[in-house]
Amino acid sequence: MTDVIDQDLYQRTKALLEPGEIELNGAIIHTDYSGQEDVQMMQATIDIGDIIAEQSTYDPADCYVHSGNDDPDFSSNQHQGLTLEDEEFVWECQQLLRDGSFDIVIYYRATADHDAILEDIRDLGFDVTGVEG
Repeated sequence: MTDVIDQDLYQRTKALLEPGEIELNGAIIHTDYSGQEDVQMMQATIDIGDIIAEQSTYDPADCYVHSGNDDPDFSSNQHQGLTLEDEEFVWECQQLLRDGSFDIVIYYRATADHDAILEDIRDLGFDVTGVEG
């Protein structure tokens, strides 16, 4: 059984993973970053994206972050990791300010090593809840 810190957010994330073109897994990362710590929040997102890239067999140097700030089709706190060469999907996330601190809801291809991703995120010092699609 998965340890779920926020049941509502878990259920909403699980719904995002419903079958689509690709099978997805996800993670909910709980941070202590306040709404004023957006630089730290973005760095955490990049670090977590690099972990997902590595556990998905991509070189993080071959990936980039496409942000909602740069695209009117995304919200300002929505980010996507894509490969440089063919813009292949690696991960996507929402940064949510809830109860005074940010949570990151991130999802990625189910072919990535889900358990290793969760462990590596914990190694960064974050509480994380895994969500399998």
